[in-house]
Amino acid sequence: MDSVRNPYAPGAGTQPPELVGRDSVRDQVRVAIGRLRIGKPAKSVLMVGLRGVGKTVLLDKMRFDAEAGGVVAVRAETKESGSLPALLAPQLRIALLGLSRVDKAKDLAFRGLRALAGFAKGLKVKYNDIQVGFDLEPEAGLADNGDLESDLGALLEEAGRAAQGAGTAIVLFLDEMQYIEEREFGALISALHRCAQGQLPLTMVGAGLPQLRGLAGNAKSYAERLFDFPMIGPLAPPEAMLAIVKPARDEDVEFTPEAVERILEHSQGYPYFLQEWGKHSWDVAEQSPVTLADVDEASKQAIAALDESFFRVRFDRLTPAEKKYLRAMAELGPGPHRSGDIAAEVGRRVSTLAPLRQSLILKGMIWSPNHGDTAFTVPLFDEFMKRIMPGTHWANE
Repeated sequence: MDSVRNPYAPGAGTQPPELVGRDSVRDQVRVAIGRLRIGKPAKSVLMVGLRGVGKTVLLDKMRFDAEAGGVVAVRAETKESGSLPALLAPQLRIALLGLSRVDKAKDLAFRGLRALAGFAKGLKVKYNDIQVGFDLEPEAGLADNGDLESDLGALLEEAGRAAQGAGTAIVLFLDEMQYIEEREFGALISALHRCAQGQLPLTMVGAGLPQLRGLAGNAKSYAERLFDFPMIGPLAPPEAMLAIVKPARDEDVEFTPEAVERILEHSQGYPYFLQEWGKHSWDVAEQSPVTLADVDEASKQAIAALDESFFRVRFDRLTPAEKKYLRAMAELGPGPHRSGDIAAEVGRRVSTLAPLRQSLILKGMIWSPNHGDTAFTVPLFDEFMKRIMPGTHWANE
C-alpha cells in the first residue's frame, strides 16, 4: 500500500490521527478553565501515567483547545537539570507581553512585567540559569525578596490579575513534572494556592510519571486538596481498536478482526505502541484488508523500531549497575516487584541497593506504586531488557 498515505504517527508527542479515550479528562480541564474565567474556584489538574500513554499528546491538545478559546497558555517541559524559575520566567514574559496589548489589562500587565524583572533579579544569584529580557524596570518590594516561594507567589498573583483584567485566564501547561526539585515544587504549589485563594484566573495543567502525586504531597501537605490527579493509562480494547481501525478506514483501508486483535495483544493498548504497530502493519501490507500475517511480519519491524528509539534512548542513559538492576527486575517479569526480590536477583542486600534505586527513580525509569514495591515506568521494558541483555551472564558482571 502507499506509504505516503500511511495515517499512523508514532513519535515523541506527535498528534495521532485519532485521539480516543481521553474525552473525560479533556472535559475536566475545559470545565476547570471555564470556571476560572467567570471567577469560580477550580482545581489544577496533574495527569499521571507511564511512558507511552500519550500524556504529552493530551497536554498539547488541551493547550490547543484552551488557546482556541482565548486562554493565555504557557507551555514548558521540565528537565532533569535546570531550575523552575529559569523555565517559567521567559514563558511568563511572553504571556504578560501579550496581555499588555489588551487595553483593559495594559497597566496590570506592565505591573506583572515589573514583578518579573524583580523576580529574575532577586533570584539570579541563587539560580544562575535564569535568562530573561527585562521590558520594564523592577519595582522595589515587588517579587524581589530573593525567596522563591514568596517571589513566585507574588509574580503569579500579578500575572493572574492581568489575565483577570483582560477577561481571560493564564494556564501553565507543564510536562515531565517529576523532574521538578522538591523545594521548587513546593514554591509552585504555594503560588498556585495563593492564586486560588485570591480567586485569580491562573491555574496549571501538568503531566508526569506516576510518582508525581507523591512528590506533590511531599512538597506541600495540602497538594492533594489543590489538585486533581487523573490517571492516564492504556486504552480499553474498544478504544484501542478504534485508534487502529478508524484512521485506516478514513483512507479506505480495512484490518481483519484477527489482525486488530493481534495488534492489541502486542501493544497492550498503549497509544504509542498502537501507532508503531499500525504504521508497520500498513507498510508491510500489499493491499486491503491488512491481515494477521501482515501484522505478524510487521511486528518484527515494530519491535526493532522500538528497541532502537523508544527503549534504547532510555537504556543508553543508564550506568552498568543501573542496567543490571533493571535486568534483575526484568527477570522477575513485568512487575511490580518487592525490593527484597530484586536484591536477591542481584545478589546484594536491600540496604546497599537503596542509592541505586533512588537514582533510577530520579531518572524516571522506575517508581514505587506501594511501599517496598518497584515497577517500570516504561511499558514492556522488561521484554526489551531481556532482548538487549540476553542469557544469564549479566548476573555475574
